[in-house]
Amino acid sequence: MTAVDVMFPYYGDVELMKQAARSVMGQQHQDWRLVVIDDGYPDPEPARWFAEIEDPRVSYQRNEKNLGANGNYRKAVDLIEAPIAVMMGADDIMLPNYLTAVVESFDQFPQADAVQPGVQVIDELSRVTAPLGDRVKRAALPRGNERRILGGEDLATSLLRAGWHYFPSIAWKSETIKRIGFRTEFDVVQDLALLLDIAAASGSLVLTPELAFLYRRHSGSDSSVRAFDGRRFDEERRFFEGEATRFEQIGWTRAARAARLHATSRLNAAALIARSAAGGKFGYIPKLAKHVVG
Repeated sequence: MTAVDVMFPYYGDVELMKQAARSVMGQQHQDWRLVVIDDGYPDPEPARWFAEIEDPRVSYQRNEKNLGANGNYRKAVDLIEAPIAVMMGADDIMLPNYLTAVVESFDQFPQADAVQPGVQVIDELSRVTAPLGDRVKRAALPRGNERRILGGEDLATSLLRAGWHYFPSIAWKSETIKRIGFRTEFDVVQDLALLLDIAAASGSLVLTPELAFLYRRHSGSDSSVRAFDGRRFDEERRFFEGEATRFEQIGWTRAARAARLHATSRLNAAALIARSAAGGKFGYIPKLAKHVVG
C-alpha cells in the first residue's frame, strides 16, 4: 500500500479545521500521515484538540512565528516523507474515496507528477454552490469519462486559459514538489506557478472523473479580499506577463498567447466591478478596470 503524507498548513476557523482533519482520518486508504502545521492561529483549541487524538499517524506542531501562507506551504514541503503528498486546505473536505482515487491514479500513470480528482464546491455552511468563477472552471475542464493525462504545452495552455485546478485537492509526487517547490514571490498564484513549472519541465498531471473532494469557497478568503482591493490582480498581472515571456522564449506560442490574454482573470475582475459598485466599494473600481483592459 502506497503511503501518502497529508500536509495540513493551518490558519483559520477552528470548527472547519476539525471537519477537514476528520475527513482525512476517515479515509478508506489507511496508509496516510496527517501533519498539522499551525501558523500561530490565536486560539488554544487546535493544540488541545489534536493532543487528544491518539492516532500515531496524526501530528501537530505550531510555528514559533507566523510564516504566512506561502512560507507555511514551503515548510510543509520540507516535512514531506512519503512518495505522495497533499497540501490539504484547512477548511476543505476529503471524501472517503479521495486517497484511494489518487493512489490508483498514480499507479495507473506512474510518470505523472500530480493528480487532480473530481471536485465539488461548497460554501461556508457546507452547501453545494456554483459561483460564476467555478462554473467557468467546470466548463473549461478538459472533458473525459476516464482518467487521462495532460502534460507539457497542452497542460500549460489549458491552465492558463481557465485555471480549472483546485490546489488543495491536488495530490503531488513528492519528489517533484520537493524539487520544484513554491516560488517565494507569490501569495495568490503560487499553486498555478507550481503547475506551470511542472509543465515547463515536461511534467504531467492526471485528471480523474470520480468526485473525491469538497472545496470550500467563501467570501472571507485571503484571495477574495485581495481580489476586491486589487492586490490579487496586481500579482496576477505580474505573473502572467512573466509566464508569457517564459513560454515565448521556449517556443510555446499557444501557452504564451494564453498567458498574455489571461481571459478568466480579466473576467473575474470585470465581475468584481459590478459587485464593488453594488456594495458601495467604488474606490476599488479603477484598479479592477485597469486589470480588465490590461
